[in-house]
Amino acid sequence: MSTMVDKQADLSGPGIGNYEELEKILPEDYNSLLNPKSTQQAITIVKWYIEDNLCQQLNLMRVEVPLIVDVDSGVNDNLDRDGSRTPVEFHISNDHDKHPLDVQVVQAATKWKRVALKQFGMKAGEGLITDMRAVRKDYFLDHDHSAYVDQWDWEKSIRADQRNLQYLTETVESIWKVIKDAETFIQGLFPQLKTDKYPSLPENLTFLHAEELLEMYPDLPRKARETAILQEYPAVFIYGIGWVLKDGYPHEMRAADYDDWVTETSSSSGNKFHGLNGDILVWNPVTKRRHELSSMGIRVNAQTLKQQLEITGQLDFLSLPYHQAVMNNDVPLSIGGGIGQSRTVMLLLRKAHLGEVSVTVWPKRLKEICRKKNIHVLE
Repeated sequence: MSTMVDKQADLSGPGIGNYEELEKILPEDYNSLLNPKSTQQAITIVKWYIEDNLCQQLNLMRVEVPLIVDVDSGVNDNLDRDGSRTPVEFHISNDHDKHPLDVQVVQAATKWKRVALKQFGMKAGEGLITDMRAVRKDYFLDHDHSAYVDQWDWEKSIRADQRNLQYLTETVESIWKVIKDAETFIQGLFPQLKTDKYPSLPENLTFLHAEELLEMYPDLPRKARETAILQEYPAVFIYGIGWVLKDGYPHEMRAADYDDWVTETSSSSGNKFHGLNGDILVWNPVTKRRHELSSMGIRVNAQTLKQQLEITGQLDFLSLPYHQAVMNNDVPLSIGGGIGQSRTVMLLLRKAHLGEVSVTVWPKRLKEICRKKNIHVLE
């Protein structure tokens, strides 16, 4: 019963959960390797390097991205399938309420990007990248979750014959090369970042399916399974996020209307799995914790969108403009994802807290904990 309760609780969303636990977890012997001024310089350089090289590796061009979207469009990201993380929503009265708008602050640009591929005339093999800024008000604010989110949100048009595990894997490997090269580049400019205390990232990712991870650690909830595998392999890509596994739980809740987590796939050993999506996770040697960098996947087509909405009991979504566009093949088939900007910079600059590289709001209690731990959160 305890294992079932732990696994159910683990689906409720990100974050450590309470500040008593967080205080125990944050490192006791922390000293930033860069002073505040050097940190700001390094942030700029790393962000430029990663965005520029993602464009080269994946054939992307930078485009503008919305901060707010019309509620009725259906393009905002739901983040999950249980309604536990809802967007900030407000009313624009506009012309004394004669032409009002109800809008939401984006939680991610996941679905908007696919519509944008059509808007900008992207052919198969061409894509876009955005400097996406979002608000996620339902996060617990800890060392690597904030209410303010910045991501490289990217999307690329693909052919129907590229909707497979091989193409997903090749794309993930290209992204990993950019991140690894960025680490080498910034360490060359700031040599103090290269230290025996904090090992560098491995050259290659380890790929495995969520079902395989469950077989390795059947009694552990999801975050504990990820922590365990990262002790052995410090950088992994986990396929199949969203499909219900053999223990009756998905590895993590994933919305039904962007990533394809229902398509059947085969492993190299011939095992049958599901899902054309996944997450990049690494071991953070500063925080000594699992650290998610990216969530991505091949997107739903008309068939898998309907199938996934049936599974999640959300077929009413099919009346929304975005979902109609997918069902009618009015938007390109695509692959895409989000790479956390501050998450990645935090890792590469050897920081203990997201607030050292991102300016946002933090509760007084958290800032007090950070001061005791010699962690200088930006304000």
